[in-house]
Amino acid sequence: RWEDLGHHDQESCAKEAFDFTVMSYNILSQDLLEDNASLYAHCRRPYLFWNYRLPNILRELQEMNADILCLQEVQEDHYEEQMKPRLEALGYACEYKSRTGSKPDGCAICFKSDKFNLKLAKPVEYFRRHIALLDRDNVGLVLMLQPKTGGGDVPTVCVANTHLLYNPRRGDIKLTQLAILLAEMTEVAHVQDARLCPIVLCGDFNSVPGSPLHRFIKKGTLDYEGMTIGKVSGQEPPFRGQRLLSIPIWPRSLGINQKCVYESPALP
Repeated sequence: RWEDLGHHDQESCAKEAFDFTVMSYNILSQDLLEDNASLYAHCRRPYLFWNYRLPNILRELQEMNADILCLQEVQEDHYEEQMKPRLEALGYACEYKSRTGSKPDGCAICFKSDKFNLKLAKPVEYFRRHIALLDRDNVGLVLMLQPKTGGGDVPTVCVANTHLLYNPRRGDIKLTQLAILLAEMTEVAHVQDARLCPIVLCGDFNSVPGSPLHRFIKKGTLDYEGMTIGKVSGQEPPFRGQRLLSIPIWPRSLGINQKCVYESPALP
């Protein structure tokens, strides 16, 4: 469950205050755009060209000037050759995780190097060769960032970014991918007394506000037993004949319990 910080003592919080801004943005991989051109038939064609989109994306990122950028659908060649050099010139340090399989894109987290030191970068892959439920190539990325301050005891911040499966009718896969990400975050975000450091979770979760998956992220708990598999993300109305979810969704061999925590050391 998430911890409610609203009741914490304001004076003690003020001593540890460190303000920063975060931006999450799916920038749409150009190769995926062109492979699924029918989805963008309503757009004027010149606006879909990469030589038009790139400078506008970079301009928007520069204008927003966020301290941390969590980007999804970042095409690997565009990232290495164009986006990373430009973002580094703007004062960002960048980490990237490409999708497994043959897909051309991945997730990136970029942070202002004058505000944070990188303590750890942990790429997260959801693919598991021997688990049929986890045969997709989606990924995540988890960073541990130490704020740079002139003094005071400011904790390390855990920042996670992901892009979950799109398929509206596979809520079981979405929840399992999310469980893996949460377990990986917990592995690195532990501090003394079994507490967790501050966590920022960003991504394209392919779900709509108010959906069960969204409520799970917001509230930290979800009773999914008997839920239709297509209801999880709320992307489309469930239809008759859909399979009902049962507990547990994922096999025990994954090593993750229903609290989304590893019961044993993380599996490769």
